[in-house]
Amino acid sequence: MGLHPLEFSECYLDSPSFRDKIKSHEAELDKTNRFIKELYKDGKNLITATKQLGMAQKKFAQCLGEFQFEYIGDAKTDDEKCIDESLQEFSIFLKNLEEQRELMTRNITETLMKPLEKFRKDHLGTVRAERKKYEKETEKYYSSLEKLLNMSAKKKEPQLQEADGQVETMRQHFQEESLDYVCKLQEIQERKKFECVEPMLAFFQTVFTFYHQGFELAKDFDHYKRALQINIQNTRNRFEGARSEVYELMKRIRETPQEYRQTSPISCEGYLYVQEKRPPPFGSSWVKRYCTFVKEQKILHMVTFDHRSGGKIGETESVTLKSCLRKTTDMLDRRFCLDLDITDRPGLVLTVQALSEDDHKFWMQAMGGKEPVGHYLGRTYSKERGIDAQLDELGLSFVKSSISAIETRGINDQGLYRVVGVSSKVQKLLSLMIDEKSCEVDLSTSEDWDVKTITSTLKLYLRSLPEPLMTYGLYKEFISLAKGGSPESRIQAVHCLVHKLPERNREVLGLLMKHLANVAAHSKQNLMTVANLGVVFGPTLMRPQEETMAAIMDLKFQNIVVEILIEQQEKIFADAPESCPVSPAAPAFSAPTRQSKKLGRQNRPLAVYNPQALDIQNVPVVGNSSSLATDETSMGSNESVSSQSSSASASETQTERSDHAPVKSGISSGSNSRAAAALWSTPGAPGESQPSATITDSDKENPEESVTSRKAKAVYPCEAEHDSELSFQVGAIFNSVIHSREPGWLEGELEGKRGLIPENYVELL
Repeated sequence: MGLHPLEFSECYLDSPSFRDKIKSHEAELDKTNRFIKELYKDGKNLITATKQLGMAQKKFAQCLGEFQFEYIGDAKTDDEKCIDESLQEFSIFLKNLEEQRELMTRNITETLMKPLEKFRKDHLGTVRAERKKYEKETEKYYSSLEKLLNMSAKKKEPQLQEADGQVETMRQHFQEESLDYVCKLQEIQERKKFECVEPMLAFFQTVFTFYHQGFELAKDFDHYKRALQINIQNTRNRFEGARSEVYELMKRIRETPQEYRQTSPISCEGYLYVQEKRPPPFGSSWVKRYCTFVKEQKILHMVTFDHRSGGKIGETESVTLKSCLRKTTDMLDRRFCLDLDITDRPGLVLTVQALSEDDHKFWMQAMGGKEPVGHYLGRTYSKERGIDAQLDELGLSFVKSSISAIETRGINDQGLYRVVGVSSKVQKLLSLMIDEKSCEVDLSTSEDWDVKTITSTLKLYLRSLPEPLMTYGLYKEFISLAKGGSPESRIQAVHCLVHKLPERNREVLGLLMKHLANVAAHSKQNLMTVANLGVVFGPTLMRPQEETMAAIMDLKFQNIVVEILIEQQEKIFADAPESCPVSPAAPAFSAPTRQSKKLGRQNRPLAVYNPQALDIQNVPVVGNSSSLATDETSMGSNESVSSQSSSASASETQTERSDHAPVKSGISSGSNSRAAAALWSTPGAPGESQPSATITDSDKENPEESVTSRKAKAVYPCEAEHDSELSFQVGAIFNSVIHSREPGWLEGELEGKRGLIPENYVELL
C-alpha cells in the first residue's frame, strides 16, 4: 500500500498514528528531493559529456574536411573525383549533425534541468519551511498546555481564565498550522507526479527530435552514400586490374631490364661515377652523379646526388660531348670506364664509370661510342607469340566468323569474354584462322571449338595486331577526351576520332562494337554489362607504344572510351560527324542542357542493399571446373557510367587471365571485394538495365490521343528544381503521360498534380 491519506479531522486529534502518517509523507518528499538533486547532478554531467563529444566530433569533422587525396597521373575519373570529395561530404554531414546536438543540449537545459530545479526549490523547499514552522507551533502549543496544566488550582479565577485564553489561542494557531501543513504535504505529493515527469517527457522529446533530425540527415545522405559505394567498388576493381598490369610490367622489366631502360628516343639517363682529379698529392676521387644525355644536342647534364646523406641534391653541371671512347683496363685499373671529350672545354677529357657491363654498353650506344648494340624497339604480342596477325581480308573474315559463331552458339553464356579458353587451343585456332591454307573453318557449326575458345581467340587476334585497332597515333587523343568534359562532349569527340581511323580499322571496330552492344543487351543472362565489356576490351583495342606506369594508370580511361563506343555504336559508326571540335584531344565542353540538368548526381541507377549477399564465404568464383555464379544481384546496372558520372570498374590485363577469373562486375576473387559488390544491386531486375521512356513519333504528333492511354513508372528518384516539375521516388506511377514540347521531358500527372518529368527517369508501362 502507498502513503496513507492525511485527514483534516486528524489535525484536531493529533494522534500518534497521524504523526506517523506525516513522517511517512515527509520521508517521501525527502527522498524525492534527494532524487532530483542527484538527477540534476547527473544531468549536468550528461550535458558536459555531450559538449565534449560534440567538440570531439567537430574536430574529427574538421580533420576530414582539411585532408585531400593526391592522385597519380594528370586526370581523375569521375569515380575518383567523387571519392576525393567524399571526405568533405562526411565533414559537412558531421557538422550538421553536431549543430543538431548543440540544439539538443540547449533544449535539455531549458526543458529538464531548469524545471526540475525550480520544482525542488519552489515546492520542496517551501514544504521544508512549512515543516519547521509546524514543528515550532507544535512545541509552543504543547509547552503552553503543560504549563497551564501544572498551574495551581488555588490561583485566582481571573488568572486561570487568562491562562486558559492564551492556551486556547495557541491551540487554534497550532491547528490552523497543522491544517495548512497537511494540505501542503498532500498538494506536493500530487504535484510531483506531473512537475517531475513532464520535464522528463520534454527531455525525451528533445532526444527523439535529435535522433529524428539525424535520421533526416541520413536520409538526405542516403543517395550520396549509395552512389559513393558504387564509386568505391569501381575504383577497387580498377585497382585490381591495374595492379595485375603493374606486376606484369615489373616482371618483364626484372627479366630484361635493359630493354626497358630507355624510355625516350631523345635522351637517356642513369647514374655514372665521374672522376674528379685533384692536385698532388691528393690524387683523384670518384663522385656519383645522375646523368641525362640529350642525344640531338649531345649535352650531358650531371647532378650530384648522395643517397646516404638523406637524398640531398647538388647543383647541375652541363657539358657538350664531342666524342666518347671506351677506356681499357690497361690504361686505368677500373672496369666499365669511358673517356668523354668535351667540346666547350678544349683539352678536357672527362672519365666516367658505368655501373655494370650492360650499363657500359648502354652508355656507349647512347653517346655514339664504338661498340653499338641493338636497342629495344617495342614489344608486341605477335612477336612474343610467333603469330603473324594482320588486319587484312583473312583477319576481317575471321572477325566476322567469330562474331557469327558467338552470337549463334553462346550469346547467353555467363561470363562471355571473361571466361578464358585453354591457351594451347586458342593459339591453335588463331593459327588456323589466319592461315590461307586452313582458314575455311565454319565456327558457327564446328563442335571442335567451344565458345570460350573462340572469344579468347578473337581477343588474342586483336592484341596480336602490329598496331592496336584504335592505333597508336590516336591513343593520346582518345585518353584525353575521357579525362574531362560532359557526357555529350565525350560522345562527340569519340565520334570525330573514330572517323579519323583508317577505313579497315573503322570497319572492324564497327563490327565489333555492334556485336558487343548485342552481348550487353543479353546481360541479364550472360552477366556481361557494358561496364564489364569495357573492362575486357579497353586494353585489347587501345594501348600506348611505351609500357610505363603512367600508361597503366590510364587503363581506367581506356574502359571509358570503349563503353562510349558500345553505348553509342549506332550513332558513331552510321555516319561521319557533321562538325568536330577544333582539338578532339581537348574538346570545347559546353554546359549541360536543361534536359540533362538533373543528371549531375542521379545519372546512374541507385544501389540497393541486398542482405542475402552478406555471407561473403558463399560468394562464388568462376572457375574452369566450377559453376558460374547465379546471384545476379551483384552485377549492378547494365548501363555503364562512362559517358555520365563515372567509368567502368577494373581493367582486363593485356595477357590472358587464368581460368579462375571472376565473372561479376570485374570483381577480384578476394572475398572482401566480392562481398562489397554483392551487397549492392540496382533497382529492377537483377543485372538488368533500366529502360527509359520512349515516346513514338505518333505520340509527338498527336499528344492528346495518348493522354488517357499512357502510364509511366519512375526508375530513378528525382527532386523538382522548379514549380513546373514533379518530385518523385522510385516506383511512382504517372498517369496521362504525353511528350512535352520541351526536348527530353514528358508531361504527366502524379497524386493530382501535373508537371514535367525527365524522360530518361521513367519507363512506359
